[in-house]
Amino acid sequence: MSSAEQYLLALYICEYQDDPPIQTGTIAGRLDRTPASATEMMKDLATDGLVEYEPYAGATLTAEGRERAAELHETYVALSWFFRGVLDLDDYERQALEIAGTLNIAVAERLADSLLAAGDNGTER
Repeated sequence: MSSAEQYLLALYICEYQDDPPIQTGTIAGRLDRTPASATEMMKDLATDGLVEYEPYAGATLTAEGRERAAELHETYVALSWFFRGVLDLDDYERQALEIAGTLNIAVAERLADSLLAAGDNGTER
């Protein structure tokens, strides 16, 4: 996953948990990065039209950024199920966050379908 995609996904998750704008320190903490790194990435993503960034206030996904992040989130969820339910990893969320952007959405959908068909949605362990 590119660094930009990790930040988009992290911002998407943070926006789900709290009202935007999201402080760059919150995003940095989710990714185990420095607040300065998060600030720079939010500026870059703002330049690309994926977030709205206001210094000292934080970042908010734009419609385009939200659409891209929602796709990443679907992959993240499928990977989280697999890492937790099948591989029994303790750090399943971090692992899923790291690689969600590298997996084709069609592959992620097939993975999710396979997990559901097998009755292993990660809640049975």
